[in-house]
Amino acid sequence: MTFPEPEILNNIIARVFRIEDVTSLDPMQQPGFLMRYRGQLLDEDSASAYDVLAGLLDPYGISPHFRLEDGKHVIYLAPKQPDPKADKISTNVILFVLTVLSVMLAGAQPEGPMPQDALGQMLMLAKSILTGWPFALSLLGILLAHEFGHYFMSRYHKTPATLPYFIPFLPPLGTMGAAILMRGTPKNKRVLFDIGVAGPIAGLIVAIPVLIYGLSLSTLGTIDPNPNGFLEGNSLIYLLAKFAVFGQLLPAPVEPQGISYWLQYFFTGRPVPFGGLDVFIHPVAFAGWAGILVTALNLIPAGTLDGGHVIYSLFGDKAKKAFPYIVGLLAILGFFWSGWWLWAALLFWLGRVNAQPMDQITELDPTRKLIAYAMMVVFILVLTPVPFMLLAP
Repeated sequence: MTFPEPEILNNIIARVFRIEDVTSLDPMQQPGFLMRYRGQLLDEDSASAYDVLAGLLDPYGISPHFRLEDGKHVIYLAPKQPDPKADKISTNVILFVLTVLSVMLAGAQPEGPMPQDALGQMLMLAKSILTGWPFALSLLGILLAHEFGHYFMSRYHKTPATLPYFIPFLPPLGTMGAAILMRGTPKNKRVLFDIGVAGPIAGLIVAIPVLIYGLSLSTLGTIDPNPNGFLEGNSLIYLLAKFAVFGQLLPAPVEPQGISYWLQYFFTGRPVPFGGLDVFIHPVAFAGWAGILVTALNLIPAGTLDGGHVIYSLFGDKAKKAFPYIVGLLAILGFFWSGWWLWAALLFWLGRVNAQPMDQITELDPTRKLIAYAMMVVFILVLTPVPFMLLAP
């Protein structure tokens, strides 16, 4: 498609924008951009102005990009990106089937003593794989709700996205979760926020009832040393759920302890309260607990994680100032659960990039801001500082 004359573009831009200066851009210095207009939007409703301008430029195969630079509104023009090719869902289906099998295997409940050799253990688990369906149904139901929350919100906002890719893995969960990939750029921060926040909300709507129901199927018992055993870690919401079902804070140490003990145990997982009382967690409850943990990991406020979308939508580029503190906090938590070091490394490598909407001028409306702050509180409630604690004596 032929690029229109500058006069035509100037007239189109002037319908929504008071032009102060116009610059033709060198593709070598500003890759992807053709023109830059600096000035001021005529309408305070920047979201509406963007829709109007995008509609006027669409017949020419051009997309507008709204920016705020040095206190001035800036409009960049770029060739419109072609629609993404339709994805083949065969990969999604194969990965999902493999994940169903790996999660069922992780949730299997074999009867009798486990063999000592690894091959014997795998064969015994394989024979009892069908007993893992309550765990698999519960956990995959949570993950499906989370990912399809993203997917359907993307469809609602006409932002192309793939179907979920599930990742099979080893026990204790049998999966590393799932992810969808955005094939298009969100129109503005409101759209980015909606897509980012839809997953955690949908996942929690399923995970919390699953957790409560699973705890009602669980029993209480004494914590004994076990070289091959572990305790699941605590988030505030998990502690509250156990209190709601059993009427006490668990795991309960042998002797009553004060708030300093609980703070230490919550953040470090130490000391393990051997001889104390705790939940012998049912597979359904374990799936609910895992769903809470997945939500916490996704809400880490960095990069292209759901939490990164939330704080970028709320604070814009200012959110990047928090990145080194987040990585540093994860590194500190790694002294109590080494898995956080892997997360810190991944974020340090991949987490510096935020999704960049087409319109970066439009801010969140009051309702979305309220939800964004509420999700920060939710992150505190679901954060599990020490996800697993070994029961080695």
